[in-house]
Amino acid sequence: MVETYKNKFNKKYGFAKDASHSVAEISKLTGYKLSGLKTIVEKGEGAFYSNPQSVRPQVKSATQWGLARVYSAVMGGKAAKVDESHLVKK
Repeated sequence: MVETYKNKFNKKYGFAKDASHSVAEISKLTGYKLSGLKTIVEKGEGAFYSNPQSVRPQVKSATQWGLARVYSAVMGGKAAKVDESHLVKK
């Protein structure tokens, strides 16, 4: 099974495998500005609606897709390169 960026995040920061976090918690743990992470969530939510063919079938909401993009960005996934202007340390 493929390890998700969320699972990688949880392993790195010592949480249970499927633990969920708010954007504020992710900001606090990683040191990235909350405003930048919120922008990444909004971009992910926009992509959910504007490019629905790219959304995996198991994703049920725009918020879920937006948070997945945040996890990818903070863990160095594809979103990190695309959203690097929003990944600003505090």
